[in-house]
Amino acid sequence: MTSKLIQTVGQEAENPIGVCLREAFGLFESQLRPPFSLTILTPPEYLNLNRAILYGILCEPDLAKVHIKHLHGKIRDGYSFFTNTLTKVVTNLYPKLVATAKVQLIWVTTEMVSVSAIGMDGLLVALLRQIVCGDFTEGNLWLHSELVSLFLAKWDCILEEEPLVLTSALYTFLRLLADDGRLLSNSKLDALKQMEIKYCVRMFREQFHLCFKIGRDLVRILQDLVHIPEFQAIWKDLLLNPSEFKTNEYRDVSQLYLSRTSSRYFLLRITPKMETQLRFLLTHVNLGSQKRYQAWFAGKFLSFPERETLVIDIVRFICCSHHPSNEIIQSAVIPRWAVIGWLLKLCGRNYVQANAKLALFYDWLFFDERLDNVMNIEPAILLIVNSIPKYTDMTHTLLEFLLLLMDNYDVERKDIINHGVLSAFSMLVRRGVVRSLDVVVNCDAISPFLRQRLRELFSGTKAFVSKELQPVLKVCSLNLLEASSVETQNTTTENMH
Repeated sequence: MTSKLIQTVGQEAENPIGVCLREAFGLFESQLRPPFSLTILTPPEYLNLNRAILYGILCEPDLAKVHIKHLHGKIRDGYSFFTNTLTKVVTNLYPKLVATAKVQLIWVTTEMVSVSAIGMDGLLVALLRQIVCGDFTEGNLWLHSELVSLFLAKWDCILEEEPLVLTSALYTFLRLLADDGRLLSNSKLDALKQMEIKYCVRMFREQFHLCFKIGRDLVRILQDLVHIPEFQAIWKDLLLNPSEFKTNEYRDVSQLYLSRTSSRYFLLRITPKMETQLRFLLTHVNLGSQKRYQAWFAGKFLSFPERETLVIDIVRFICCSHHPSNEIIQSAVIPRWAVIGWLLKLCGRNYVQANAKLALFYDWLFFDERLDNVMNIEPAILLIVNSIPKYTDMTHTLLEFLLLLMDNYDVERKDIINHGVLSAFSMLVRRGVVRSLDVVVNCDAISPFLRQRLRELFSGTKAFVSKELQPVLKVCSLNLLEASSVETQNTTTENMH
């Protein structure tokens, strides 16, 4: 029996999940029509019946209501196995599903939410991850619209059963709105934007205590939407009228700044396929052999100008969601800083490059060693240091941007930002990520203006500077560079791009 579920190209092997569902349907097809058998099923039979019903729902739209009624009558695990299997279909098969199966997928997901199925939170998150930033094709916009509609229609049910999923949707829709707002208006896209705005504003106004759980990156993605009147009002209240959010725990935006965002939010804007390829690159590809892998990745995921904004999400993912083991760090595998250097070079538009650099430095601004992870800030300092001497323009650009952020990101709370950046530098030295900051403070390749600014920055932390600033550089965390080996340094920086 050939699969009606996925589109296959040439001699491409069918996915094992698809094969498993199709074979289960073949075994149970005669039992999927009423009157349904009253026989008590063994555990293996029960699992196969779940698979068969799922295949039937996805591939037989005209009989979907019959199949779901059958499922309701047989269920004995709170829909856990069924929902888990459905989530695997979304994660592993969604891009290859035939169009009718995608429609059925949204329908059955809505049914699972309606019955408060165990695992519905994971299912909704898996679907959110399939919406691609910067992709304005009909299929992607359709999924985008269907999910916004689902979250609006099932608001009360989700709020009662899995309220944190509402924050995942908020993060996703805010991020997507930033891309949608840069397109020329058309009726279909305008309708989608209005639905997104309605959902996001409702979250801020009715469930701000949930929004607060996202942490500092809520501010980062919200600042791209200040041109939208509804978000101008929210931004104003965040800064000036905290009581408008009707929650005692929020008194000032600095509370959001000092709240670290969970890595699960960064995964929301990286599709499973993207995640797999990035983790492969950062786990198995050696420095010096990465160019063809990078070219393939760029061709696959960043080939259209609109997709360029994905770089912002990828940089945040690499910094906060992919932390290599010590074994990988000490190996010849391409380090995170080198991949980020390559990604920054791909940014053609100024606002994309600025947002990508903000994604790189964002945890620096509010760094608290009691709460934050040094691995989140490691890539930036290593990119700054390892770009000397061959790519000093990269070092200049990053240092200038960091100093600009310190001066202008939030003038009213500049003391918090200065403390965060100094804490980040201090932690990086104490943890041995870099042995000394003298490489940037006293490097002749760096402009006198920047060196002076850095000296002024560190002058207020005399204990830290006097103990730690030594005229020797060693990048301990990678074991790739030695200060005495100019040749090694040149080779390493040359392979960044």
